[in-house]
This record gives sequence, C-alpha cells and structure tokens, in this order.
Amino acid sequence: MTDVLRRGRASLAFGFFAQGVAFALLVTRIPAVQDRYGVSDALLPVFLAAVPVLAGVGSVATERLVRRTPPSRLLRWSQPVVLLALLGVGVGDRVAVLAVALGVFGLAVGALDASMNMLGVSLQRSYRRSIMLGFHAAYSLGGILGASLAWAGAHWDLALWVSYLPVVALLLPAALVGSRWYVDGEGGTGGAGGQGPRKGESTGVGFTVLLPLCLVMTFAYIGDSTVSNWSAKYLQDVLGSSEQTATVPYNVYMVTTLVGRAVGDFGVRRFGAAAVVRVGAVVAACGFAVVAGAPGAWVGMLGFTLLGLGLCVLVPQTFAAAGRLAAERDGRPGASDAAVARLNVFNYVGFLIGSPLVGALGDAWSYRGAMLVPMVLVLVTVVYARSFEAQPDRYGGGHERPRTADVGRGSNGL
Repeated sequence: MTDVLRRGRASLAFGFFAQGVAFALLVTRIPAVQDRYGVSDALLPVFLAAVPVLAGVGSVATERLVRRTPPSRLLRWSQPVVLLALLGVGVGDRVAVLAVALGVFGLAVGALDASMNMLGVSLQRSYRRSIMLGFHAAYSLGGILGASLAWAGAHWDLALWVSYLPVVALLLPAALVGSRWYVDGEGGTGGAGGQGPRKGESTGVGFTVLLPLCLVMTFAYIGDSTVSNWSAKYLQDVLGSSEQTATVPYNVYMVTTLVGRAVGDFGVRRFGAAAVVRVGAVVAACGFAVVAGAPGAWVGMLGFTLLGLGLCVLVPQTFAAAGRLAAERDGRPGASDAAVARLNVFNYVGFLIGSPLVGALGDAWSYRGAMLVPMVLVLVTVVYARSFEAQPDRYGGGHERPRTADVGRGSNGL
C-alpha cells in the first residue's frame, strides 16, 4: 500500500506540473496568438473569457461523470487533450481553428483541474496528513518553467508551434505513462474501477454548506488574477517603473507562491489548516495594502512578494477542506469528488471577476484604490477560516485530525 501511495503521489505531482507548464505557455503568449490569427483587440476579450467559462462547464460535467467513472480515468484522458489543444492553438492559421482549439482547451482544463484535485484530496486522506500544498507547488513550478519557455520563444521570435511542439512531445507520453499509477479513493489504483455511487444516486453536500469555501475560492482567484493581469501595468503606470522592471513583480509572485506552497504542508501539520489560512489571508491583505500605498516600484514589489506568500495557501487548503467537509457530512463514496468539482467552478468565477473588476475601478476611481477591494475580499477569508477546521476526535474514515503535529508520525509516506 505504501508503494502504491508513493507512486500515486509522484505521478499526480507530475500531472500538476504538466498542467502548470501548459497553462503558462498559453496565457503568457497571448500577444503572439493574437498576432498569428489577426484577432482584434475588441474580439480578444471574448476568446479569453470563453476559456474559463467553458472550463466551468467542464468542471460541472466532471461532477456528473465521476458518478460512473473514477477521477483517475478522467485525468488520464483530459491531460492529453489539454496538451493537444495547446498544440492546436500553435499550428492553426484561421480564427475558426483558434476558436475550436481554445474551446477544447477550456472544457478539458475544467475536467483536468477538477479530477486532479479530487485525486489530491483523496490521497491526502489516505496519507492522513497535509500534502495538498505540495501538489500545487508542483503546479507553480510548472508555471515558472512554462513562463520561462514562453519568454524564450518570444525573445527568439519563435513560431508558436515551434515553442509548443517540443513541450507537448515530452509531456504527453510522460503524462500517459505516469497515469498508470494514479490512485483513486482510499488507495485504490486508477484502473480499479469507479469509487463513485451507483448510477442515478445523488452525492455530496448542498451548496449552502459549501458556500463559505466557494467564497474563499472566489476571493483567492480575484486576488491572483489581480496580480497576473495588473501588476506590470500598476508598477509602470502608477509607480513609475521602467517597462523592464514592470515584468518583475509577477515573476517574484510566482516564485514566492512556489516557496510558500513547498513549505506550507509543514505549517498545516504543525498548526492546523485554519491557522495557516488565517495567516495567509492576513499576509495577502497586508500585501495589497503595501501595493496600494507604495511610494515607489521597489516597495510595490515587496507588496507583490507578500501577496505570493499569502495567497498561495488558500486554494489548496480550500480544496482539501471541501473534500473533508463532504466526507464528514455525507459518508457515501463520491461525496468528496462532487464537492471538489463544485468548488472548482469558483476558481473560474474569481478569474472572470478579478481582472475586469480592478480595471473598472481603476478607470473610474484610481488603481491604488482598486487594490483595496481585493484586499478587503481576501481579508474576509479570516471570517470563514473556521470552515477549514477538522472535527476533533475523528481520525478514521479518511479524516485528518486538527492537531496535526502528530499526524503522519511514523508514516512511511513521502
């Protein structure tokens, strides 16, 4: 069983890594995509918005599919589809091809995000200690590599397909091979058949129960999209930095996100998930406050550094809390998977809201003032931190104890 879990954990971490690479390669080369297909500035936002909308559809569909099919099987086939759709974006030459490729990418990303977080939550229950942040650290590492490859492609003026083809050629077979060791449920292998309920059986907890976690997920992604979409413009236009310096904050943000997630599981085991979420929310709010009041570019970069350290813990712990809460409220097989799929939709809700919200407030008011809105939203997470607390005296049935200092003591896991 230990070897099964080790292989399952390593293969899933690679899946997160591959997804980080693919997503970064797409979003960081949007200008090149626009130039290749001749997409106008007026039409570009439609294409960009369609991806998260379709991803939400894919996540909702995944909730239904896991009633009949194990999440490992959905992940096994959605990941190659994402990679092939990325390649399709790079090799096409007509707007219709771009629309189809992005549509397929969006639907597959929704299924991929939902299924790999389902497996992460179930593996954490099997380990009986926090490992979720480690998976998302692998995603962040992939994002850094993908963004670096995209920078190299732009620097050397490489065609999109030249940038994408080698990456897809390496990641796709590796992901397929690694998928052999995915683990479903409480240690069952990916090929062992579904862990979900019988056909037609309802699973999961109601939306009202999940609402606090849905809000936390939305607020976290509003904060994240604010950094990814507005950090460069903010430093250059508001804080007066050079164009070159303006590219630094997002890179710093990604690195600090990686560092925070790499060590975050140790904090959860020592202090508990609720404490880590509270600290993360406060640190992120302080980051936005520093950005809003920064007198110059270097202080602004300090604020974005704090944002990476604070926001990085919220999303992984929200997925973990949803899976635990569903298992506590509804012990039937598949309840945790359904909760993760529902929660995953709010990933895309936050992404869709964040960038337009800050842009509209910045134009109507000021960009400094606009930074205070995600600050307040992220700080609201502190109010909902109680939702991240595990029930005391419940260790069996895949639940993690709140006093996590001794959880995993003696474990043979990684």
